[in-house]
Amino acid sequence: MAQEKIAETLRLWNNEPTDIILEGGFALVDQDGFRANVAIVIGNGRGKLFWAKRVGQRAWQFPQGGIDSGESAEQALYRELYEEVGLESSDVKIVQQSKRWLRYHIPEKMQRKHSKPRCIGQKQRWFFLHLVGDQKKINFNATSNPEFDAWEWVNYWYPINVVVPFKQNVYRKALAEFAPANARFEKQRKRR
Repeated sequence: MAQEKIAETLRLWNNEPTDIILEGGFALVDQDGFRANVAIVIGNGRGKLFWAKRVGQRAWQFPQGGIDSGESAEQALYRELYEEVGLESSDVKIVQQSKRWLRYHIPEKMQRKHSKPRCIGQKQRWFFLHLVGDQKKINFNATSNPEFDAWEWVNYWYPINVVVPFKQNVYRKALAEFAPANARFEKQRKRR
């Protein structure tokens, strides 16, 4: 897979990205107010997906995170995978990447009002991964600021109905795009 640098490859954007500083780090926000981000769907090869609970909350979601300045989407994928789940690139295989950026709006009450330019949502490149390593390597304490405190394997379509409402449409689009690949895994499993 080609390593496309977000900061250098403007064809990945619908418009020019702008660097802004958020909480001491850089985030790329395009002119429409969407921050570049990766979303990670991890399958176990048996039709189940990794589903994680946010620290101290009742909210569950797929791992996701911002793409840093000068970083490719694939580089961000592996960094976020390690930071949030404790897995390394050797623990997974990329099955598929979304064909285009998928966007969602952050509800206005959750937006950071003082950021310039204002970030109104996420622009995500989604990745469907197959866990090839041992699930015992999943570790939320790989970094000093864990984002999750619990996880489970769930049925493929389950996340769409239980993720926060403002993310449901983007989850539906991503899982619909990855469904044929997941169906191949399920079919292979039934043949064994």
